[in-house]
Formats: sequence, structure tokens, C-alpha cells
Amino acid sequence: MTRRKTRWIVLIAAVLLAPWLAAPPAPVDAHWADQAAAEIAVAGASARVTLTLPAGLVAFAADAHAGRLTNDEIRAHREDLRRFLSAHLRLSARLRTPASEVREGVLAVQPFAGPPAMAGPAGLAPATHTTLALVYTWPAPVDRLTIRYDLFLPGASTASCLATILADGRVHNVAFTPGHEDATIALGAPAVWQTAGGFVLMGIEHILTGYDHMLFLLSLLMVGATLPQLLKIVTAFTVAHSITLSLAVLGLVDLPSRWVESAIALSITYVAAENVWRGRGALGSRWLVTFAFGLVHGLGFASALTELHLPRANLAASLVGFNLGVEIGQVSVIVLAALALDLIRQHAWAPVFRRSVSAAAALTGLVWFVQRALLTS
Repeated sequence: MTRRKTRWIVLIAAVLLAPWLAAPPAPVDAHWADQAAAEIAVAGASARVTLTLPAGLVAFAADAHAGRLTNDEIRAHREDLRRFLSAHLRLSARLRTPASEVREGVLAVQPFAGPPAMAGPAGLAPATHTTLALVYTWPAPVDRLTIRYDLFLPGASTASCLATILADGRVHNVAFTPGHEDATIALGAPAVWQTAGGFVLMGIEHILTGYDHMLFLLSLLMVGATLPQLLKIVTAFTVAHSITLSLAVLGLVDLPSRWVESAIALSITYVAAENVWRGRGALGSRWLVTFAFGLVHGLGFASALTELHLPRANLAASLVGFNLGVEIGQVSVIVLAALALDLIRQHAWAPVFRRSVSAAAALTGLVWFVQRALLTS
């Protein structure tokens, strides 16, 4: 292979790795400050919503500019808050009438008396969130509820809202994110299946937007495994991260997020570097290495759920749905990457290409490790 062709291969590899090199490292600290919580109690022809959201979203009503709104400020700006919230938190319902009419709920905003509906890892600081009492009403009892929630801090990809819907003696949980803003709840249907469905989408989004998890998966493939070897590696990763994901969400394992995120960065560096110095010789023990690092990645996956402070009701359905979504996203990435690598397998420059991508991935993982372990306060 000529030196010029080698330079082109290295350049292509660098371009492919550019999104990870340019992307900011996955945050180490919990993102609960970007999150909101909503408890929606549906009874007859009304729904009472206890909404706790980042105070910055309603800063226009903070006359004293002290962060969290006071009850006096809520009363003074009741109409402004109603217009703002009507545009970003819409509840529509199919009514229990002969025509099954669908109507949007009429919103009224009230001050909230009581403790906030959510708390961060160290307790929710009064200046960070505001809690409001919202009442939506319809002219007839509600049969099915459709929720549109897009109250997210601008530019906060980690923003979310965990909504707990109480209706007909059942508890439904829905996680809203910037990529999942709509949910429909059939009030007479079993809550468990509706809860699982929403968390499947959340799991898919989490794996596809997790730069470090994606880069780890691609690094696993760059060694050039056969189909049986690939299945063994993927199975080891799936089993491992499912174990720690479940243990962490159930509260049985709790490690500092800084340790977990730093270890994930190191896992990328190790696997990618092993591709360079051992090549296909690494395949003999690759499934064991993958299983070990999969345990760490499972703790990283779990952060998306533990930061939501899920209620015990339907916790199993939320966990199963999220894990299924992670698997769907993971398999999609692996299949596409494996097909792409198979297309270049016969080319003479393929080994150099895989080593170049692996070297760039190892460097990226090392940079992330330094940022997460040494430069994050």
C-alpha cells in the first residue's frame, strides 16, 4: 500500500470519528436540575396536575427574580402562566358521550400548597424549581387522555419530565423527553403495557444519542469478528448491562456517576487500543472483556432512569421497556456497522482502516477519561 493511500485511509477514519471527537463528554453529574415531574389525577370530567418544573421556564412571572415563584407571583401572573402552559402542556380527552367527542381541556392555574412533587439527589433546592397546581376540565367524563408535553429548557438534551397518571385506580408512568413529547393513555387499559411502551422509545433514544456507548459498540466491531464471534460478544454485552441496569434501578447498586462515566471512557480506550496492538488475536477473550465492561455500561444506562426517581408502581414495566429499547437501538447500530464493515472486508486497505478508526477511538476515550476523571469538579 502506498503512503498516499494510507494517508487517505487515516483521513477517512478521522472524519468518521469527528462527531465523537467534537462532541462534549457525557456529563458526569446528575441532570435532575433539567428535569420536571407531573402528577396527573384524572377523576370524572377533570384532571388535576401537580407540575414541578425548572423555575427558568416561568421566569417571566418572577417579579422578585428570586428563582422559584411565590404564590403571590402565581396569582399576579395567573393569566400569563395559563397562556404559556396551555401552549406547552396540552391535555386532550375523548369524552364518554355517545359521539365519543374529543375535546381539549380548559386550563386553570392555581398556587400550590405543599412540598414539591420531586426532589433531586440532595433534595430539591427551592430556587431551582417551581410547583404549580393546574386543573383541566371537560364537559363530560374522560375516557381516553392524550398529553402533549414540550416544556423543556432550551438546548438541554438531558431534559425530561416523568409524568405519573392516576386514573380508575391504576397508575401509569410516562417519560417525556425532547424526542418523545406525546402520550395517549386509555384509562380503562392495563397500565403496565402503556408504561412499557413509552420507556421503549426512551431506551432507543438513550442509546442512539449516547456517544460513548455508540463508540464502544463500534470499537468492538472494528477488530473484524465473524458472525458467531459477533453474536457471542453482543450476547455478553447484553447480559452484563442488563444485570447492572436492573440492580441500579432497583437501588441495589449505587456508584458515583463520576466513577462510572470515567470507567466507560476507559472501556473505549482499552477495547480500541486492543484492536490496534492485538488485532484479531483479541477475539479469543473479547467476549469476556465485553462482559466486564458491559457491567459498567449498564450503570451508565441506569442513570437515565434513576435520575427520574421512578415510583415503585410499574417500575418493572418501566425497566423492561427501557432495556428493550436499549437493545433495539444497540442491535440497529451493530447490524448497520457490521454490514458496512463487511462491504470493505475484501479491500486490501481494510485492516489499515480498522486500525486507524480504532486508534482514533482510543484517543477519544482517553480524552473523555481525562475530562471526566481529572477535570470535572
